[in-house]
Amino acid sequence: MSTFSRVAPDAVPMALLLLADPSEDHIGTYLEGALCYLAKDDGQAVGACVLSINRTGVLELFNIAVATEVQAKGIGTALLEHVIADARAQGYERIELGTGTFGHQLAFYQRVGFRVEAVVRGHFLDHYDEPIHEQGIQHKDMLRLGLTLFPG
Repeated sequence: MSTFSRVAPDAVPMALLLLADPSEDHIGTYLEGALCYLAKDDGQAVGACVLSINRTGVLELFNIAVATEVQAKGIGTALLEHVIADARAQGYERIELGTGTFGHQLAFYQRVGFRVEAVVRGHFLDHYDEPIHEQGIQHKDMLRLGLTLFPG
């Protein structure tokens, strides 16, 4: 059974964050001052989520990762649902994020209610020194997704 808590940015294991973002330099640009959450099983960090305040009332999800050995067990979904509930309880209006145009991450976000809002052409080509491949395909463009926390 996983437990979830908000933690200081320096308490988030870099090894977890690197599972979702292969650039330690890029992670450094959004980690300081971020809202960070950990999922723990038996006291061990098995998942992490990092968000920043994008603008008043809006959070941007920059990183969510689950340790390889416990992926596909619902920890990531439960962590994201915890983060969404906590953001709602704190009065945030929206969560936004960027992700690749294909792959399991896109379906993961859509299952919890995120919707595609825009395409940023060439993002992964312009912002990463090394190509990022998934399922034998290079990520080039980024999709921007959003979730309104108080629809109505």
